[in-house]
Amino acid sequence: MKKNPVIPFIIIMVFGIGLMFLLSFKGLGDMKEVAKDKGEGGGNEKTEVAASNPEDIYKQTCIGCHGDQYQGVVGPSLKGVGSKFSKDEIKTFITKGKGNMPAGLVPEEQAAAMADWVSKIK
Repeated sequence: MKKNPVIPFIIIMVFGIGLMFLLSFKGLGDMKEVAKDKGEGGGNEKTEVAASNPEDIYKQTCIGCHGDQYQGVVGPSLKGVGSKFSKDEIKTFITKGKGNMPAGLVPEEQAAAMADWVSKIK
């Protein structure tokens, strides 16, 4: 007696299609529950914590352009910036941006501390 070699593939196909329908209906049920949770404010919370000191702010927002050792990568080097610009000018660069540097990377209330810290980089 010869067995048909296509039968196992047909069984797998039928099982896969059945599983697809089962998971689709399960997803529809979960969709309503997730929508209800988000409507109650459960999904709108931010978990990001703002950095408290200038070095942490630098690691979060500035290191990609200015480098891990302030050497400059895409942005300019920060070494010796304090001798070229005043703290007020540096604060203006930080808050309003300059050239390719976008504005608003550092919170306004921490810009003065950040400018002071950047001016001391050697």
